[in-house]
Amino acid sequence: MNKDNNPLVRVVRGIDCFSEVTGRAISWLTLAMVLVTFVIVVLRYLFNMGNVAVQESVIYMHSFVFLLGAAYTLKHDGHVRVDIIYRPLSERGKAWVNVFGNLFMLMPVCIFFLWISWDYVAASWAIKEASQEAGGIPFRYILKTAQIAMPILIIIQGIGELLRDLLVITGKAHLVVEQEPMV
Repeated sequence: MNKDNNPLVRVVRGIDCFSEVTGRAISWLTLAMVLVTFVIVVLRYLFNMGNVAVQESVIYMHSFVFLLGAAYTLKHDGHVRVDIIYRPLSERGKAWVNVFGNLFMLMPVCIFFLWISWDYVAASWAIKEASQEAGGIPFRYILKTAQIAMPILIIIQGIGELLRDLLVITGKAHLVVEQEPMV
């Protein structure tokens, strides 16, 4: 079967593209954090001024980078693993370890995060939770929504990784070649 006609390959590529675009977009918040932090320092030390909402915005951006960038990190194999066990394995052996880790560690933990966060986030939305600080950002419930978005994004990328590993196990890894995202 031609690699362009293989539905499994198309799903893997689509998921990879989604995570790549999401990760690259959210990565711009790191630059924004630096610039906003610079503005905060200049305002505080040169003009003796402060703004709670601007200070909180750095916390929001930092949270979004870590929570929404986790799937991008998974796509690029940037999460921690025990290399002394994993490194010497063959590609097929690594794929089996990845399948096991995906099914018995990654997915259950993400599902648990979803389950444990759902009521917490829903309660925040119900009261339109805002900052406890006077002059703070009035949208804390949006920040808390990232607690649900993170495991969803990781599950989506985890499915892509699982499918890719199944292609490796079945000897069809050549069908999925790393590619630049279609932006």
